[in-house]
Amino acid sequence: MKIARQNFIVYLIWIFLVGEVIWSLWQAQWNGAFVAAVTLGLTLLPLLFEERLGVKLPMTFGAMVVIFLFATLFLGEVGGFYARYWWWDVILHSGAAVGFGLIGFVLVFMLFEGDRFAAPPFSLAILSFCIAVSIGTIWEIFEFALDETFGFNTQKSGLKDTMWDLIVNAIGASIGGAAGYFYLRRWYFGGLAKLIGQFIEANKQYFRKHK
Repeated sequence: MKIARQNFIVYLIWIFLVGEVIWSLWQAQWNGAFVAAVTLGLTLLPLLFEERLGVKLPMTFGAMVVIFLFATLFLGEVGGFYARYWWWDVILHSGAAVGFGLIGFVLVFMLFEGDRFAAPPFSLAILSFCIAVSIGTIWEIFEFALDETFGFNTQKSGLKDTMWDLIVNAIGASIGGAAGYFYLRRWYFGGLAKLIGQFIEANKQYFRKHK
């Protein structure tokens, strides 16, 4: 996910966030400037991830991460999408959980160097599910910290909202884990198998036994 090789949507989001930081500071809207700056910083984390770990994120993966962070933090909070659209939170959490499930699968599959025959499909699916649920739980803790520290309202109704988020996260994680299971069985699960294939293709050095 190099800066010079991005989906045009990612560039638009970066440009918008930089402009929003400048405009909010000019208008003394400190809360909006802070959220825009934090969102911008988080969208750059995949670049650091690639540099530190030597793992290449396909353009589609990188774009999904950036779009999710922008939709969650900036549109959700500054844009007020959580209050305007009741389904906004549900879509984001379910979509993110599916993505986390896929990421969990490829990371665990990497340990087997892409060997389909050595990797137990059901066990990898369970591990992918657990990783996705764990990330979702950490995200809920992050939302709680934002609410308590900066007075945001990411958790809205509190416990009930958090529990529904965790339920939706578990469902999405199940789909991501199932996609990995079907991929190993060569029962391709819609377009999710294509995303797995893109990641493996971009990181062939870690999947030397893949066939």
